Amino acid sequence: MFDKLPRIFALFALLAFFSAVTLTGFAQSKPQRPDPSQQGEGKKNQRPKPKTEEELKKEAEDKARAEEEKNATPEPGVEKIETKLVNIDCVVVNKKTGQVMTGLKKENFVVFENGVKQDISNFSSPEAPITVSLVVEYSKWTEVFGSAAGGYFEPGTYEVIRPVAQFVSKFIKPPNDYASVIAFDMRPTPITDFTNDPRRLQETVNILLRNTPAFRENNLYDALKFALVGGKTDSVVLDNSKERTQEYGGMVDVKAKRRAIILVASGIDTFSKINYDEVRKIIQEAGIPIYIISTGNLFYKKYEAYLPATDGLTGMPGRLTFLQAQNAMNTFAKESGGVHYPMTFEGEIPQDLQNINALLRSQYNLAYDITTPHEPGKKYKLDVKVDVDGDGQPDDKQYVVQHRLFYVTPSEKDQQKQKLAKQ
Repeated sequence: MFDKLPRIFALFALLAFFSAVTLTGFAQSKPQRPDPSQQGEGKKNQRPKPKTEEELKKEAEDKARAEEEKNATPEPGVEKIETKLVNIDCVVVNKKTGQVMTGLKKENFVVFENGVKQDISNFSSPEAPITVSLVVEYSKWTEVFGSAAGGYFEPGTYEVIRPVAQFVSKFIKPPNDYASVIAFDMRPTPITDFTNDPRRLQETVNILLRNTPAFRENNLYDALKFALVGGKTDSVVLDNSKERTQEYGGMVDVKAKRRAIILVASGIDTFSKINYDEVRKIIQEAGIPIYIISTGNLFYKKYEAYLPATDGLTGMPGRLTFLQAQNAMNTFAKESGGVHYPMTFEGEIPQDLQNINALLRSQYNLAYDITTPHEPGKKYKLDVKVDVDGDGQPDDKQYVVQHRLFYVTPSEKDQQKQKLAKQ
């Protein structure tokens, strides 16, 4: 009997070891907040709000106009018409060569609202810096889809981390360019707010590299809403805040000449709080271009024959889910004025990022005044034509103008909020 005791103790030790490994493997991982004592003295994170002389002059004119209207005595029989500026960011691209057209003037553009030609009141093609939010899918499904490319040689998450790492390291140029990074699974978590500090951007990439996703869910629609209009969520990881949550401002609050969302995701949404139609409306109202690099395409092409038609009992997305994701990505990019890049192989990433950077830095800004009554909450279709050669005829066959497709007037509820905010 005493001879068996060492074996029994060895068995208990082996069971304890496997229990510890199992518990560690199933523990939910959350992005680790770096030790403040190990951080360098990088730039203090600030949201970019550069104001040019034109913006300052316009603010002064608007303030003077508001003061005049406040003190003016309304004449009988005269109806007051409030004007509102509709801004449209657009890029002109040659259909055959893909070349981005620069150097165009106000006279080369025509804007239509619901088929009615509008007078362009403001036009600019400034050599302005870029301000982007990189929204990256970081979930258990990300690991699964990415494994089709890396196999056993690298983590599947590299498929979504690579585009983020390459863009912030190659195309964000201090001191005028800014970038923020938001990772999402069940909910969006800002890793860093807008910054142009190379060290902070590198720390952001390192956090994504050294962690593993905690949840399987991809709440894409919630993440897009958060990136565009903001909301309450986990505190910014790199801020090392003592508060667990905070209010985060979205891209619509950023005052910058050239703004955009760069989305790196599969396009599959699990169970967001908002639905597809609601996120489309938010995208249309925001008017901010979304450039999309969709992932998981190699996984789908390799295993399409083995996938069920619809989602399986295990939760594995079916063929129809992958196709719906691609269609959703196409819609988000088109309606926002951005571009969708369905990435299959890793070798496509550098060229896609180069194209995104070129498009961002070649935007024209058009604006027209609304002088006629518009119904609150109604959607108006926008169309921009370009006449490159100046012959008076739009060059639709040779050039495409990428721009937001709709303008949605604020609802009565939103108008009341705006009035209260001004008071």
